[in-house]
Amino acid sequence: MRRLARLSDQLAPLMTFIAILLAWEFGCRGLGIPSFVLPKPSEIVTAAFVVGPSQWLDNLWATLQIVLTGYFVSICIAIPLSVMLVNSRFLSRTVVPLLVIVQSTPIVAIAPIIVVTLGAGVLPRVVITCLITFFPLVVSTTTGLRATPEELIELSRSLRAGRPREFIQIRLPFAVPYIFSALKVCVTLSVIGAVVAEFVAAQKGLGYLILYDTSLFKVPQAFASLVILVCVSLLLYQAVMTVERIFFPWSLPRQAH
Repeated sequence: MRRLARLSDQLAPLMTFIAILLAWEFGCRGLGIPSFVLPKPSEIVTAAFVVGPSQWLDNLWATLQIVLTGYFVSICIAIPLSVMLVNSRFLSRTVVPLLVIVQSTPIVAIAPIIVVTLGAGVLPRVVITCLITFFPLVVSTTTGLRATPEELIELSRSLRAGRPREFIQIRLPFAVPYIFSALKVCVTLSVIGAVVAEFVAAQKGLGYLILYDTSLFKVPQAFASLVILVCVSLLLYQAVMTVERIFFPWSLPRQAH
């Protein structure tokens, strides 16, 4: 009975997903919904095979370049900035309000301005992706660095440990769960940022394909591009989880071991 219960728990998400697809398929067939309004799952699969593999790979790689570049640039800026914010009250009082203002500004609204300012190349798309993923990582990392128990900080200072050792050996390890929780969120946000950037200015990419196909009422092909984007986002999320599980297993909850 326990094995059956575990098996049912493991298969429940898959069965639910299959049930939704079947309801979608037969609902569209029964109601006679045209494909340019809401395509059936079978039409989406057929449309995916209509496009050549080389074209899919070319556009997928164009989107992945923006996603990964913007994501890693955001990491390289956000974590050192969080360390400086924790280490300096002046920066915390002056920079944090500016970050809140930037985050409060709709990226979709300023994306055309960024494209006009920086040109129509790769740089504005990377900047847009970085702006979307930057703020959650800064907030979560700063929270983790500040959540270090005070007794550990006092102990390190009593042992005459300097500020660099305090951050590297105490604060950063304690903030690892906070950092990875933000990395998991930001890796999905980076896909959103890349698609938004491709909507504004791009000649390649899955976001560009969605915009192009919908303009020609090729909705099944647009849905196929959307499915690939979802799969990419899930795979990247799983990759971040795998890195945490392999290199930082001590930061995971006991249930995850």
